[in-house]
Amino acid sequence: MTSGVGLLSMPYALAEGGWLSLALLAAVAATCWYTGLLLGRCMAADQAIRTYPDIGERAFGRRGRLVVSAFMYAELYLVAIGFLILDGDNLDKLFPGASVRLGPASLAGKQLFVVLVALMVAPTTWLRSLGVLAYVSAAGVFASVAIVLSVLWAAAVDGVGFSGRGNTTPLRLTGLPTALGLYTFCYCTHAVFPTLYTSMKQKSQFPKMLAICFVLCTLNYGSMAVLGYLMYGDGVQSQVTLNLPAARLSSKIAIYTTVVMPFSKYALVVTPIAVAIEERFRGVVGEGAAASVAVRTLLVLSTVVVAIALPFFGYLMALVGSLLSVCACMLLPCLCYVRIFGATSLTASETASIIGILMLGLLVAITGTYSSLVQIIHELQLGV
Repeated sequence: MTSGVGLLSMPYALAEGGWLSLALLAAVAATCWYTGLLLGRCMAADQAIRTYPDIGERAFGRRGRLVVSAFMYAELYLVAIGFLILDGDNLDKLFPGASVRLGPASLAGKQLFVVLVALMVAPTTWLRSLGVLAYVSAAGVFASVAIVLSVLWAAAVDGVGFSGRGNTTPLRLTGLPTALGLYTFCYCTHAVFPTLYTSMKQKSQFPKMLAICFVLCTLNYGSMAVLGYLMYGDGVQSQVTLNLPAARLSSKIAIYTTVVMPFSKYALVVTPIAVAIEERFRGVVGEGAAASVAVRTLLVLSTVVVAIALPFFGYLMALVGSLLSVCACMLLPCLCYVRIFGATSLTASETASIIGILMLGLLVAITGTYSSLVQIIHELQLGV
């Protein structure tokens, strides 16, 4: 779901954390793979479990469902905002100086493109069936590979080279919280694991399927991190596509591929939130197509407002990773697993693994959330 968005921020994460932080990328991947296995075991324990919130309810009752749902929907909401910021930044690079005046009001640059992208994706959120978009979104894996190859072509053939100047410090403690937040954000897909598990005919293959996916994704992330950092060093931006020379064909392929991906994914992340709102406030908003369109349009409008007010892609995605993804991908799976199976039934290796994951998750959540909020507040103060 977030592969394209997270991929672009990998060189920036490496610049923030230093070369040794790549070991932490592997550690985060292994941790999220293991917690994915824990969710699979929770699913196997009760055939009635179909979704991630179901696991929360099975473990902690109604409150567990609400907590899991809150983190899941908040994560999806901020990812949708990230899509708008992503497209706004990259379209502004392709078409610098663009502006539109409507009477006394005017829109220019990134804000203009955020609004235009929102206008284009809004109708896709009105669809009741997202089957077509799901197939298009599945092509995101190939799009991610295409972006990496385009960036490599820009470096090796189009003259960018690998002469980026970076700090020689192998591990940068000050930037580590941001790096860990971005690394964790790349693996915030646990909400879809129960759906994948229930759709598999051979559920015994779930661990193998997860392992293959995580290995391939981590190789892709690591390749982009090293490639982008070697090209631009500490000057790499929060999206490596913003560093590419816009006139080159390889750069255009990378940027256009980046721009297109959110068009298929935006509706997929917003629709679950809209459905939850419609079901929760059915008595207030009513039923029917008109009420559904109104709810979804207002939801899109709210993401536009936040995207314009907080256009800090790197810091916002680091906040999502540190606060929401850590909870959804590390802490909650462990807590639910222990609650469902009981602490006394765990093996020594399971106990050690879960304790280690909880400690890592809490460390990332506290330091990463604080660091991201401080940086966002600092950027807001600079803009005043």
